[in-house]
Amino acid sequence: MSKKKKRAGSQRKNEITKGIFTVLEKEPSKSFNYKQIASKLGIDDTQDRNLLIKRLGQLKAGERILEPERGKYQKKQSLHTYYTGRVDLTTSGNAYIIVDELEDDIFVQNNNLNRAFHGDTVEVFIKPRRKSKKMEGEISKVLERKKTSYVGIVDKQKSFAFVRPTDSRMYTDIFVPPEKLKKANDGDKVLVNLGDWPDDTDSPYGEIVEVLGRPGEHNTEIHSILAEYGLPHEFPYEVEQFAKTLDTSIKESEIAKRRDMRDVLTFTIDPKDAKDFDDALSFRKLENGNYEIGIHIADVSHYVQPDTILEDEAYDRATSVYLVDRVVPMLPEVLSNMACSLRPNEEKYTFSAVFEMDDNAKLVKQWFGRTAINSNERFAYEEAQHIIETEQNNIPKEISIREGAYSVSDDVVDAVLTFDRLAKIMRQARMDAGAISFDKIEVKFHLSEDNEPVGVFFKEAKDANKLIEEFMLLANRKVAEFIGKQKKTFVYRVHDKPDEDKLMALNGVISRFGHSINLKDSKTINQSLNKLLEDVKGKKEQNLVDTLAIRSMSKAIYTTENIGHYGLGFEYYTHFTSPIRRYPDVMVHRLLQHYLDKEKAPKADFYEEKCKHSSDMELLAANAERDSIKYMQIKFMEDHKDQEFLGVISGVTEWGIYVEIVENKCEGMVRIRDIKDDYYVFDERQYAIIGERTKRMYQLGDEVYVMVKNTDLVKRHLDFSLIGKKK
Repeated sequence: MSKKKKRAGSQRKNEITKGIFTVLEKEPSKSFNYKQIASKLGIDDTQDRNLLIKRLGQLKAGERILEPERGKYQKKQSLHTYYTGRVDLTTSGNAYIIVDELEDDIFVQNNNLNRAFHGDTVEVFIKPRRKSKKMEGEISKVLERKKTSYVGIVDKQKSFAFVRPTDSRMYTDIFVPPEKLKKANDGDKVLVNLGDWPDDTDSPYGEIVEVLGRPGEHNTEIHSILAEYGLPHEFPYEVEQFAKTLDTSIKESEIAKRRDMRDVLTFTIDPKDAKDFDDALSFRKLENGNYEIGIHIADVSHYVQPDTILEDEAYDRATSVYLVDRVVPMLPEVLSNMACSLRPNEEKYTFSAVFEMDDNAKLVKQWFGRTAINSNERFAYEEAQHIIETEQNNIPKEISIREGAYSVSDDVVDAVLTFDRLAKIMRQARMDAGAISFDKIEVKFHLSEDNEPVGVFFKEAKDANKLIEEFMLLANRKVAEFIGKQKKTFVYRVHDKPDEDKLMALNGVISRFGHSINLKDSKTINQSLNKLLEDVKGKKEQNLVDTLAIRSMSKAIYTTENIGHYGLGFEYYTHFTSPIRRYPDVMVHRLLQHYLDKEKAPKADFYEEKCKHSSDMELLAANAERDSIKYMQIKFMEDHKDQEFLGVISGVTEWGIYVEIVENKCEGMVRIRDIKDDYYVFDERQYAIIGERTKRMYQLGDEVYVMVKNTDLVKRHLDFSLIGKKK
C-alpha cells in the first residue's frame, strides 16, 4: 500500500473518531447505536460505515467510551463532578461559583474562568481537593450570559476601536470593527452589545448600539446608570403613539357598571413633587356611628389590556425607576400623569377597597370592586401633617403647594384627624402582633436648575406618611386575605424569616454600641429588633445599624406561593395600591376582578413566571436608584475637598475601610495602602483593620475624621484620606 493511501486512511479514521466524540459529548446522558451516529455524521457509504463500527469497538475496548447496552454507545463519565452555578467575580479577578445544591461556593482562579463574566450561568467541575484547601474548580463552559451589553469608554484606533467597560468586574475590553462604531468618537461613553469571541482572539467582538455622551456630563452618567442595568430611558415611538390613541374620556355608560362614589369626600396625600397619584382616600360618617373608608386605586387595568404593545412594555419594565433627578415611568405620561393619576376635581375610574370601621379601628364590613371617584383635594404630606399637628383649617404659605395660603373645610380636617387616629391604632396593633418598624432615613438632594446638588436633606416619615402607609397596608392585606382564603391562584408579596447567621453577625456588631437582639424565638427577635431600631434613632450609629438590620432580613419577593410577610407580621399580603408604577399590582387587579366575576382560577405557572420577572426588575431598579444616589453624593462632595468631616466606619474589607459621613450620609473609602502610619491587616473576626507595629485598630462603628481625597464620577468612586480617630 502506498504511503499516500495509508495517510488518507489514517486521516479518515481520525475524522470519524473525532466525530464519534462530538456526537457523544453533545448529549452525554444519552446512548446511540452506530446507525444513529452515522446519520448524525452524514456517513452513508459502506466503507466509512464499516470503519465507524470498527472504531466504536476499538474505543469501547480501550475504555474510552461506554456500551451501557448491546450495540449502544455513550460518553464515558469524567472523574470530575459537574455543577451548574452562577459566577460571582471579585475585584481581584478571581471568582466564586454559587451552586444551589452546595453549601460552600466553588473558588475559581482567573486563569480558569474560561471567558465567563460576572453573573453568568456556567458549568463548573470541582478539582480534586488538596488537604485542608477550599473547594476549587474550573469553568468548563458558559451556559448563559447574564449581560449581553456593557457601558464603556471608546478607545479609538486608526481603523477600529476597543470599548473599555466601566464595570470594574469586567476583565476584558471589547473589540469593535469600524462598521459597527455607530459614529462614536474617541473617549465617548457608549453602550456596546457583545458578539462572538473567537478562540484565537484576546477580546470578544462587539457592536456599539448607543452613544451615551461625554463621560462626567450629568445626562451621560444618568443614562449610563440606566443602560448598565438594561433599563430604558424613553418609550419606543410606537408605544407612545398607541397610548395616545386610547380613549381616556370618562363615560356614563362605564360609570353605570361601577359603584359611583363621586359624591363622597375624597382626597390624595402625596409628596409635594409627585405627578402620578395612585391612591386616594374617601371618608363618610355612617348613621350607626361607624366610618366608611374608601381606599381608591387608579384602575390601570381598564386602559392597559392584555395582548397589546402597551401591556408588553409595562410587563418588560415591571416598575417605575426613581432616580435622584427623574422618574423613569412604567407607563407613558398620557396614562401615568394624566388618565390614571387621581388628580383633584377630575372624574376617574378606580379599583377600590371600601371598609366599614368602628371608632376603635375594628373592621365591620369590607367590599372590593370597580368604582368611579372625583377627588376633592390634593395635599402634600407637609400640608396633611400641618392639619394633624394644629387641628386647624388654614394651610400657611410656606408649606402650601398652591398659590399662597389657603383654608380647607371642617369636613376635611375631621376626616384627616380621624384617619390619623385610626391609623395610629392600626399601627400599634401591628407592632403588638410582631411587625418590625423600619423607618430608615432617606437621603435626598436639593438640586439646582441644571441638576447640581446644592444641599443634602433627610426624608423622615411623619404621622401623615404613616397614615397613608397604614391604609395602604390594610387594603393590600385584606385583598390578599380575601383571595388567599379561597385557595385560588394569586400574586402575593412575601417576606421570609431572617437568616439566623446574619442575625448573629448583626448581634456581634451592635454589641459594640451596647445593643443586643434576643434570638430565643420569633417573638423575642421582633421585639428586640424594634427596641434596637427605636434606641438608635438620632444616634451616630443609626444609619449603620438600620442598614445592617435590613441586610439581615430576607428579601421580599412576588410569588404565587404564599408564606406570609414576616416583616409586616401578616399571614396574607399583596401589592394592590400602586398599579401606575408596579406591574404586580396590575396583575392583582385583574385576578381580583376575575374572581369577583366568579371565573375559574387560572394556572399558577403563568403568574409565577411573571412574579419572578417582576422581582428581578424590582432589584435592578433598586440598584439603579442606589447608584444614582451614589453618583449625586460624589458630585456633591466634589465641592467639599478641603473640608474635614466626622464619619462612622460603615464597612471593613481587606483593601480598606468604608466611612459614612455623619452630617450628609455620603459614603467613601479609605484605602488600606493610603494609611501610612503603619502596615494594617484585615481582621475579619473583629470587623477591623489592625496596625502590625502600633496595634492601632480601626473597627466597624468607630468615629473617625476624614477628608475627600479623590472623586471619580465616571467610575462612581469616592476616596477619603484618613485624618484619625475621634478622641
